[in-house]
Amino acid sequence: DEALYGKMPERRFFMKYTKEDILRIADEENVSFIRLQFTDILGSLKNVAITRSQLEKALDNKCMFDGSSIEGFVRIEESDMYLHPDYDTFVIFPWRTSENHKVARLICDVYCSDGTPFEGDPRYVLRRAIKKAADMGYSCNVGPECEFFLFHIDENGKPTTQTHDQGGYFDLGPVDRGENCRRDICLALEEMGFEIEASHHEVAEAQHEIDFKYDEVLAAADNVMTFKYVVKSIAQAHGLHATFMPKPIYGISGSGMHTNISLFSAGENAFCDESDSLNLSKTAYSFIAGVLEHIRPMTLVLNPLVNSYKRLVPGYEAPVYVAWSAQNRSPLIRIPSARIEIRSPDPACNPYLEMASCLAAGLDGIERDLPVPAPTDANIYTMTPEERLEAGVHSLPKSLEDATKLFAASPFMKEVLGSHVYNKYLEAKREEWRSYRARVSQWEVDRYLVKY
Repeated sequence: DEALYGKMPERRFFMKYTKEDILRIADEENVSFIRLQFTDILGSLKNVAITRSQLEKALDNKCMFDGSSIEGFVRIEESDMYLHPDYDTFVIFPWRTSENHKVARLICDVYCSDGTPFEGDPRYVLRRAIKKAADMGYSCNVGPECEFFLFHIDENGKPTTQTHDQGGYFDLGPVDRGENCRRDICLALEEMGFEIEASHHEVAEAQHEIDFKYDEVLAAADNVMTFKYVVKSIAQAHGLHATFMPKPIYGISGSGMHTNISLFSAGENAFCDESDSLNLSKTAYSFIAGVLEHIRPMTLVLNPLVNSYKRLVPGYEAPVYVAWSAQNRSPLIRIPSARIEIRSPDPACNPYLEMASCLAAGLDGIERDLPVPAPTDANIYTMTPEERLEAGVHSLPKSLEDATKLFAASPFMKEVLGSHVYNKYLEAKREEWRSYRARVSQWEVDRYLVKY
């Protein structure tokens, strides 16, 4: 709608800072410790911590680290890498403060020793997709919706899947036992500049959602990484463990990361056309067509874990079929209002690679002027296999193995991610599947040990 998506995107959650601003604020706020954060290809947040005395050196892009120890980065003989802080991401953590020892962070781009951007940096992958959009005359807004679970920690400090929470969708205390923790997460995020639009208990017991305002696509990916870090930190302070694992408990709903996307051109929403029955432009329809065409090989990035495919099963609200609709929530793509909502991603994904893939797929649809297939307005879950086949509705991959095979056969994904990330990511996922196949699960023990 116009209130949400009617203006040219701006970076909302972080101030525009200069080097001098950061040095001054660090002194005025007694910041004595700074975390220089970056993300590996699998979406794990990493950091190099420095003291205030090294901050100016870091802001001059002179902070070096050993990239050979980071998943999917470089070989030992190429290990020297540099962190280039994005000044606009400077923020002071509200929960790690004392009068004299405040902690701040900067999100960084990764560079090679020769001064070129490192092609294995997920942020660089997204920057490339953003440049392609800009070359086509577009900028991109993204609003992610991250769900998570809050569980107890045992007497040894290890996370469990146990909870006293008996809440359901939109419930409140005393049934919602995570309400106080969720409130403190919201307050911490607001202190860091997030605009929190809503927070509530989700469908499953111990499951929660906090919605924050959309942003331009690079900032949106940064925000997801920041959000996950804040959620885990505040949960720990409450004696709880927060997890973004897609399906931690059998028989209940899993956690998704619905991703809302819109494009802008010349300051106007390029997805909006009021003369259309759905208020969608030809650009929007072609974008949808591009996402639908590439979604199956993209799934390895959007749903990166063995566990992700335990969520993508019928009966738990997660999309299973490749289709779109403006009227119901069973298809993979929904049309809330002059934007598209991709419903299959889960919060275990690397948001930089996920958003780069979604954006690139849509741009490919626009570039090739792809026609959108007919919408599927019926409940897909109640359709017979024959009805789905007749409607041209295909399934998402059913396992990490299936997704890996589709990804491996996709020249599009190799182009989007670049050869380095594509090959390293594929190698890591193949190894994850090999490891999973060799393990004996509790389900097998319960089912077979006595019987055979």
